[in-house]
Amino acid sequence: MMTAPLFAAIEAGGTKFLCAVMSPGGEVLTQARIATSTPDETFAAVRRFFRSEREKRGAVAAAGVASFGPLDLDPASPGYGRLTSTPKPSWSSVDMRGIIEDAVGAPTVIDTDVNCAGLAEVEQGAGRGLHRVCYVTVGTGIGVGVIEQGKPLGGIGHAEAGHIRMPRAPGDAQFPGICPYHTDCLEGLACGPAMAMRWGMPAETLGDGHPGWAIEAHYLGALCADLTYVLRPERIILGGGVLAHRSLLDLVREQFATLTAGYALDRCSADPATFIAAPLAEEPSPGLIGALALARTQISVSA
Repeated sequence: MMTAPLFAAIEAGGTKFLCAVMSPGGEVLTQARIATSTPDETFAAVRRFFRSEREKRGAVAAAGVASFGPLDLDPASPGYGRLTSTPKPSWSSVDMRGIIEDAVGAPTVIDTDVNCAGLAEVEQGAGRGLHRVCYVTVGTGIGVGVIEQGKPLGGIGHAEAGHIRMPRAPGDAQFPGICPYHTDCLEGLACGPAMAMRWGMPAETLGDGHPGWAIEAHYLGALCADLTYVLRPERIILGGGVLAHRSLLDLVREQFATLTAGYALDRCSADPATFIAAPLAEEPSPGLIGALALARTQISVSA
């Protein structure tokens, strides 16, 4: 009887790395949480974890990495798998894929954390059974992943929809924005740190009636409208820490309906209550679920 292969899944975040050995079906056999510090310190801990697991369990068949970015995802590029102009100190140009492949000792594929979260939603969450899904995360930054037929939609790179230009929301003309590259792009106006800077307090401390939520909902509703008209997804899934506020999702749906004004909507987008949804994938981490999905593409297995 053949033994099912094992896979390495890594969620490489700005504050922590989650490293796991998983079964093809998604069972986490072992997991470690590693603080993201300098590249040298972080990758040394990653190597120790996978070396120890290799001694206990044997080699993994392949690895998947869900990474913060931006990333060079062009397979024809000499910098494939490297971080590019990330604002995280000392991490620009780091060969994320190559270093992890060396640490794991198996073929390794990499994609953005938001694309991998989108894969998780398509596998076992709010995008299950759908052909085209947009996953939006709103936290320390804003990212959008587009999943088409079970795979991240890409070309020679990945989407950076958090950095699109966005008309100002009513009542928000004075806030300058915080993006170090574009100042008042969508991320500069609507990410969690932007809300904290605008109001002088973290987003999670703003009450239900605070005007900040109407402004935030306007920006996210406009993003959903743009994604709808450009990509025609069957569902838009909104996740991330800022969306933890209980009333924000409904406010975004209302803004979407107002901004689209019923124009050229389809059978999916005509009902914001089902079209704009909360994420459902939770355990294990959506990043690990998506990273496993990437790893499985390297070898033919059944879950």
